[in-house]
Amino acid sequence: MRLIEPLGLLDGEAASAAVAQGLALPLAGGRLAFTLARLIDEGGARIVPVTAIPDEFAPLRARITAKPPPWAGLPTDRPAVMGILNVTPDSFSDGGRHFDHQAAIAAGQAMAEAGAAIIDVGGESTRPGAEAVAPDEEQRRVLPVIRALAARGILVSADTRHAATMVAALDAGAAIINDVSGLSHDPDALALVARRDCAVVLMHMRGTPATMKSLATYGDVAYEVAAELGARLDAALAAGIASARIALDPGFGFAKEGRQNLALMRRLAVFANFGCPLLIGVSRKRLVGMASGEGEASRRAPGSIAAGLFALAHGAFILRAHDVAETVQAVRVWDNLSESERVL
Repeated sequence: MRLIEPLGLLDGEAASAAVAQGLALPLAGGRLAFTLARLIDEGGARIVPVTAIPDEFAPLRARITAKPPPWAGLPTDRPAVMGILNVTPDSFSDGGRHFDHQAAIAAGQAMAEAGAAIIDVGGESTRPGAEAVAPDEEQRRVLPVIRALAARGILVSADTRHAATMVAALDAGAAIINDVSGLSHDPDALALVARRDCAVVLMHMRGTPATMKSLATYGDVAYEVAAELGARLDAALAAGIASARIALDPGFGFAKEGRQNLALMRRLAVFANFGCPLLIGVSRKRLVGMASGEGEASRRAPGSIAAGLFALAHGAFILRAHDVAETVQAVRVWDNLSESERVL
């Protein structure tokens, strides 16, 4: 697979000036720009100035520099926060907190009022080693919550691997399907999402939550995750899902261990090759604990925000977060500090 990995990233006035002078290229049509490129192909990898990107990489260069179209009704030139609402008894950091329907609805409303652009409602824990939940039970957990939040005009995402739950969630008012398996777990999922023409998040994962830990073996983690996620994107496009409906998630913590997650985070800009908005979910995860030394997941909000802002500075669009009010405030500050005239 051929890729351009943007390096030497700039933002704000420096990005605008460098692009105007021909010294940099815009990243995803936004406020970021890159001055160097790591070119990856069958011959290996080499770093060149953006002015020396050869013609055979021109299609990728065009895709990387273009601004993605609006996704799920959200403009892609402004970062957004997706609030995590787990209606489960066993999620890794907040299991049981929102298992009651009324508690979950109130929490989702509070997240929206705090500035979350999307509320992501899930009824099946996908933490490492988690047991599968039957679609009927998953729907019992999430449908009343989705229906109530959507009725209040809140943009709702359904976090599910099961086509039957996808159908029910969309009928209840969800506008987005967020599938940790990249629409690979359920053989009916690709056709369903294409038929319903809804927005979708394709995440990278190997195996299942029960088996993924044993599959975390990589040579070059960024390249391999990009290749495998690119294959899921190709499958979605081949099934008839419009490219403008698709966002991508590298899947931190899913079939990735320890320093693999940190290495992947440092190279997020490589996912701009696909021309899709990038969603990042690192909130309270083990990689934050490893990098910060904080063993308790519920105390990882500061580290989660730091990782999220790093992701925004490397091309991410949406941050999926537990601590919504704090994350929204941090994103707004970053947004103002990094803003300049639009690169494109």
